[in-house]
Amino acid sequence: MGNRPVCGWIHRLRRHQDPGQYLAACAALALLTYLGSIFRVNLTTISFFYLLLVVSIALFFGFWQASITSILAVLCLDFFFTAPLYRFAILDPQNWVALGAFQVTALVISRLSAKELRSAREAAIHRAGMEQLYELSRSSLLLDLHQPPGPQLVTLIQRIFGARAVALFDRNLERQDRAGEWDAGEEDLAKICFDRGFAEDDLHTATAERTLQIGNRRIGALVVRGKIRPLVVDACGSLAAIAIDRYQSFEKEERAESSRKGEELRSAVMDSLAHEFKTPLTVIQTASSGLLDFGGFADTQKDLITLIDDEAIRLTELCTRLLRTARLEAEQVGLEADDVNVQELISEVLAARNYSGDDSRVRAIADDPALTVRVDRALLAMILTQYIDNALKYSTPKTPIELATRTSHAEAVLSVHNFGPIIPIEERERIFDRFYRSPDLKDSIPGTGIGLSVVRKAAEAHHGHVWVISDEKEGTTFFVSLPTCARRRP
Repeated sequence: MGNRPVCGWIHRLRRHQDPGQYLAACAALALLTYLGSIFRVNLTTISFFYLLLVVSIALFFGFWQASITSILAVLCLDFFFTAPLYRFAILDPQNWVALGAFQVTALVISRLSAKELRSAREAAIHRAGMEQLYELSRSSLLLDLHQPPGPQLVTLIQRIFGARAVALFDRNLERQDRAGEWDAGEEDLAKICFDRGFAEDDLHTATAERTLQIGNRRIGALVVRGKIRPLVVDACGSLAAIAIDRYQSFEKEERAESSRKGEELRSAVMDSLAHEFKTPLTVIQTASSGLLDFGGFADTQKDLITLIDDEAIRLTELCTRLLRTARLEAEQVGLEADDVNVQELISEVLAARNYSGDDSRVRAIADDPALTVRVDRALLAMILTQYIDNALKYSTPKTPIELATRTSHAEAVLSVHNFGPIIPIEERERIFDRFYRSPDLKDSIPGTGIGLSVVRKAAEAHHGHVWVISDEKEGTTFFVSLPTCARRRP
């Protein structure tokens, strides 16, 4: 580490050397020879000075310059300092030894110097690349995630690394962004790289192509044209992939937040409407019931009044469910827990509902007629009513509907089974979301998408849970499990 400043200084000298500098070195050789001959310096001393000169030239200029200097030094030794003086006659073996020593010294020193300088250059390039990558990583963290990342990334890479041209393909947005100068016919080069699915370097055009991956998932491709090392391009690709993935995650969060706010607004509106509907519905129901009590109507008139009364009751129940859902979601429902015999409650629910002749399709099966759970009686009745209503609405006409109860460890499991349209796997969780309805059935079968969300909230209020299984051969079964001793919500 300590010789790095020296190597950098030597590197700057070599980088800026010109013929005048070498001529100055030759002049130094001539001056040294002149002074040695004037002061009658002995052969040993002048040889040492010549050796220092050859070492210096090998260190600062290179092997070939040092070799020429060593030959000139040997000639000067032979002409000025060995007998016979002022004649070229390399007869003494010592002169050949001196020439060999000078040449070996020039070779060794120049090679060592070149190695150190090469290491210094590589370190400088590596340091510059790390600084550029740091700047790219820092800048990528400051990207505007409300805008597509492609245009921002290609501009950053071109500016920071001085690339001639940069192209990036984003698979999620299906768009390609470019910066710099590209030839005709290269408009889709990044997309072609993505479709090809592997990295490639074209040394002739100095073009590097990389696919962008997050884990095993390909999300795009990066193409860079310019004198940039392959490892640096790999790092750029990794940083670009991270930036694209951050944008996708941010976009999903934005959509989820917008959906949540929209759901909150819609819920608030529905809850407000439910409150407003309660009063006129109560008046309508009271008036229709009063008309029925008066009597004296023809059969057609009586049927119409009865229809008004039944639909007013249904609307009132719907408003009640909406309000109860709002309170369940706000955790404002206090459970009025009692010991409830499940079989008796099922009988009450079946007796209280008017299924217009469909009650013959519903069959109740209980493993243990004495099964008792500690629950809010009204909420459990609402769960069973909703399950039975859904089964009647969505099942194939005249097929049986089975309501069963059984115990499992410390839970009571109630289920309602029917034969009808199959619920796809991807919808079996979503159908319990508020206002969600299956795209295949929402236009053919009326509904609001509220009932099952109330069921789930009511089960969760008892620390239970709900689920559904659906199969073409076995049919569809909705379940609710409740602890046999339900606790109050903390």
